[in-house]
Amino acid sequence: MLRLMAAIAAIAVLGMPGIALAQGRPDSLQMSCEAARRLVSERGAIVLGTGPDLYDRYVASQGFCQRDEQTTPVWLRTANSSQCFIGYRCKRVDDEAER
Repeated sequence: MLRLMAAIAAIAVLGMPGIALAQGRPDSLQMSCEAARRLVSERGAIVLGTGPDLYDRYVASQGFCQRDEQTTPVWLRTANSSQCFIGYRCKRVDDEAER
């Protein structure tokens, strides 16, 4: 019985790193334009990778932004498109006035 419990504990401990590695951030360069657009639309707000060590938060609508933010449209590179409209990015209203 002790051997069985030890084996189960070992499997659980060894399996944990694999679970953590499987939870990577989606990458727009690895999916079609439609898949990236659908992902943003279905989740409402998502952090999406856009290249090696590059990522940002994208939203489906103004409802996913803070009160002092507004949406700006975003086009990303995907596996099958160099300019794919996937949704929006939230930008602080003050940031827009400073430019």
